[in-house]
Order: sequence, then structure tokens, then C-alpha cells
Amino acid sequence: MSDIAVRLDHVSKKFRKGEMYDSLRDLIPSLGSRLFSKWSAERTRREFWAVSDVSFEVKKGEAFAIVGSNGAGKSTILKLLSRIMKPTSGSLMVAGRLSALIEVTAGFHPDLTGRENIYLNGTILGMTRSEIDAKFDEIVAFSGLEEFLDTPVKRYSSGMHARLGFSVAAHVNPEVLIVDEVLSVGDFAFQQRCLTRMQEVIASGTTVLFVSHNLKAVTELCQRAVLLEHGRVIGEGTSQEVVRQYLKSLTGPRTLVPDQPAYISSVSLRNSHGEAVRFDAGETAWVDVEITANRECSKLAVVLYVLDESHSEVFNTSTERLGLGNFSLQPGERYRCTFRIRLHASNAPLYPCVALHRYDISHSYDVLAPAATCYITGALGTRGPANYYPEVSFQEILKPGEIETVASTGTR
Repeated sequence: MSDIAVRLDHVSKKFRKGEMYDSLRDLIPSLGSRLFSKWSAERTRREFWAVSDVSFEVKKGEAFAIVGSNGAGKSTILKLLSRIMKPTSGSLMVAGRLSALIEVTAGFHPDLTGRENIYLNGTILGMTRSEIDAKFDEIVAFSGLEEFLDTPVKRYSSGMHARLGFSVAAHVNPEVLIVDEVLSVGDFAFQQRCLTRMQEVIASGTTVLFVSHNLKAVTELCQRAVLLEHGRVIGEGTSQEVVRQYLKSLTGPRTLVPDQPAYISSVSLRNSHGEAVRFDAGETAWVDVEITANRECSKLAVVLYVLDESHSEVFNTSTERLGLGNFSLQPGERYRCTFRIRLHASNAPLYPCVALHRYDISHSYDVLAPAATCYITGALGTRGPANYYPEVSFQEILKPGEIETVASTGTR
């Protein structure tokens, strides 16, 4: 028996750009051109390939990501797999029952209550009445909407809609699950529950195809990934390798200032196993930097600083401030250094940046910001730029009139 759950074999999908005419003045010339030999050329000009010669395989029980910018063809592939549309050429195979978490509130009826919509939405997603009955209490508890269960959903806020929709969809048990940008619903606490639920689904052996611009979630949830660009596969490998390739493709080629004395020629971020984009809270990271000189320059220092998700600086150091002094370079010479840092950070993306600086004249010759991207995981229950590894060492409830029996010593 094959261990392949999903296979795409040279799949392509062609669309044709439509035209709308709001007057006879525009419509009649268009019809004329089609009748007189221009139809074929016009037809070709209006065609475009949303997906072109895409091939990959996903094993049973694997979590697999499809990564790429808007318009890369990710959603088209999901629609092909869901049988919403057929490929123009090539073939695809899905082994087993498939379900999709794409639009979590699709199928809700505004005049029905939350209770009634659980049954309606669950049925649309392929669940039987007995399956919904068995999971009903679990769905309601997950959503946190117990007290609003008998209220028509037209009175729900958008966040409540999303929470109920995800709660139903997350409790479908298919062999293959397609997930498209649905892990950002609700508040922070509910998003954490969504992420935990997805981890449970993956651990249960369900094959998951995951599409998201949340690269942190991609590296946390998925073992492998493909990178799409203009409908073509340009990279495939582990999720960290593909995310790193994607991030590098976003930066594009650098434009250097003419006659720049020296410039940052290379920056890489790695853990103990090599280049990486995902790190555990508290893990050691190494930032390798290379400087190349075009002409003689002196009193140089390499600055390393880190920006958080809002692009606020959360850390800053340099080779000079760390006691190494400054350095000079002759034309063609290269300077290399490695910073070793401990990532005592919370669950969030961080952006290491590098600058080539001369302190005595307060001048930066070159800046690479960001120079890399990393995602911190393993710091559940914390928020903010830093992780202080918290734990609750004591708690109590005092009834009215009771006196605290133990003094606050700070050692509990």
C-alpha cells in the first residue's frame, strides 16, 4: 500500500482574463476584431497560467506547507485539490477523506443560533449527525461561547463568528486536511488554542497541507514545504530551508553606493546544526558577518542589533563595545566575525540587523536591516520581547476576615 496521501504530477491551470463592456461603442469593435483574424492573438494575450508544471508528493501523516507571495498559485492548488476546479493539464491524487479549513464561517446562517449553526456547518464539512453529537460539547468548550449558544449568530461579533467556525472545522477528522490562513482568528489566547489544536491534529496522523503567510507557524507545524513563485515550484525541502529561501527572495539584490569604502558582503544566522530560521526560547544562535573593503578604511566596527515585530530595537551591541577595538582594511581585504547570542525571547519573530560603523565620526558605511529573520518558539504563556522563564511558585485564596499566615519573603 502506498504511503503517499497527496500527489501532484506536472499540474498546470490556465485562466483567461475577462473583459467587461459597458457600452456599444466598446463592444462592437471588440466583436469585429474577433471576427477578423485577431481573435486568436487576443485569446492568447488574455491567457495566463496560475499554476505551471507543479509536482510534489505528501506522505500520509505529514504536515506539508505551501509557501509563496500573493499570486504565487497557493490558493489555486488548494482549489484543485478540493475538486473545486480541474487542472488544465497534469494529474493529482488525494488518498482518503479530505476536509478544508479555508473560510471558517462559510455556511453559517445568520438567523440560526450558534447551536443550530454547529450542526449546519458540521454537515457542510462532511460530518454525520452522530459525529456532531459526539463532539458537540468539545466544540462548544473550545469556542468559549457557551453563554451565547442559543443566540442567533447575526448578533455575534466577527471574532465570535470566527471562533465558532474554527471550533467546528477543527473537530472534523479527515484523512487529509487543507488549512488556508485560518490560525489568526480570535484573540491571542484563542490563537494559542488553535495552534495547539493543529498540533494535536498532526500528532493524530492526519495529513495536513498548510498555506499561510505566518512563517513562524509554518516552521512550527510543518516538516517539509514547497516554495512557489508565479505558479512554479522554485524550492522544496524542510520547512526551515524553504522559509529561509523565501525570505532571501523577498530582499532581492542589494544596491551598493558607488565608491563605497566597505560593505557588508555576507550575513548568516545559524544554530548548532547550521543555518536556521526557527529557534527555541533560550537557544544559542550564531550570527556570521563578512565585511569586504573596496578601498582603504580604518576604525571600523560591526554593530549587531535586533528589531521586534513592530520594528522597535530590543538589543544592540558591537565588536568595539564588546572589547575587540576597531579594525582597518585594505582594498580587497575581508573581515569576518561571529556573534554568539542567547535568544531569551518570547514567541515572536525577531529581525537581526547588521551595520558597519565608525564610532569616532558617528558614521555608518553600510546597513543591512533586516539581515535575517528568526522565529522563537517554546515560550508558551509569555508575551513581549523578552522571556524571563516565569512560573507560578505560590497561590492562595483568602476568605473574608482571614489573615495571611506566611509573610511575603520573595522565596515562595
